[in-house]
Order: sequence, then structure tokens, then C-alpha cells
Amino acid sequence: MATASGSSTPLDKKLTLRQTVLFGMLGALTFAAKVAMAGLPNIEPVSLFVMLFAVTFGKKSVYPIYTYVVMEFLFYGLHLWSINYLYVWAVLAFAAWSLRKMENPFGWAVLSGGFGLLFGLLCAPVYIFSGGLGFAVSWWASGIPFDLSHAAGNFVIALVLFVPMRKLLTRLYANIQ
Repeated sequence: MATASGSSTPLDKKLTLRQTVLFGMLGALTFAAKVAMAGLPNIEPVSLFVMLFAVTFGKKSVYPIYTYVVMEFLFYGLHLWSINYLYVWAVLAFAAWSLRKMENPFGWAVLSGGFGLLFGLLCAPVYIFSGGLGFAVSWWASGIPFDLSHAAGNFVIALVLFVPMRKLLTRLYANIQ
């Protein structure tokens, strides 16, 4: 489908079979990696993967990201937190995509750590609607220790893995085009 200017956007083009397989596998890998690290409180590789998908695939990052989200829903069921997962990962993907030209691993670590720190705050609006402002604030405040561990874990994981995984994923994606 062409836009008014006659050009098409990346999501307008059909996915190739290779892209479909890659995005499905990456979404499943994201879910499996989170489950594998579930014993560590709020330390997970999902934020790293979401950032990598955004900078590597652009708009097509919605495919592996929401494959992961659907797997979460299928495995854990639908709950109030499910609403959060519909938008929080898009917020991180947009932030990463906006900074896609950044090469500094420390910058990526700061973005990922900052997202981990703000995760509870980003989820709080759902709780305003379900229980009121007081409930949302108390829910967010009680989760700050988990947000701190989330931030620390995200920071370290991104600092160590973002740059090498970005190179690997970029090469992999170029080979299936």
C-alpha cells in the first residue's frame, strides 16, 4: 500500500518467509530468556532485546516484540498487568529507535537502566483506572525496590551485550533480506 506521496512504509510490504521465521524465533527467544532468568528478581533481557529489535528492524520491530507479548499472555494468562505490556515495550522501542544512531554502549546502558527504573511508573496509569490515584501511587512506591534491581540489571546487561548483539543481529538481518 502506498502513501499519499507514492512511497511505501516498511510495514506496508509483506514479510518474507525468512523474516516471519526470524521474528517468530526472536520473540520466542525473548520469552525463553526471560523465563530462564526468572529466578533473579526483575533482572531480565527483554529490555535489551526490545532496544535491539527497534534499532535493527525499525517499524518491523513490532513483530518480534508482540510475539513475545502474546507468548506472555498465553503462558501467564491475561491480567491487569497485560494492559501495561501492550504499551510499555512500545515506549522503549520508540526511545531506542529515536536514538538508533548512538554508538556508545554507556548511552544504551543508561537508556535501558532508566527504563527499568521507570518501569513501575510507566505501569501506574493502569492502576489509576482500576483502583484510583492512591492505589496507583502506593502500588508504584511499593515496587521501587524492584525497579532499582530492574534498572541495575538492565544497565549491566545493555552495557555488556548491546553493541556485540547489535552487530550480530544487523548481520543476521542483512543476510535474510
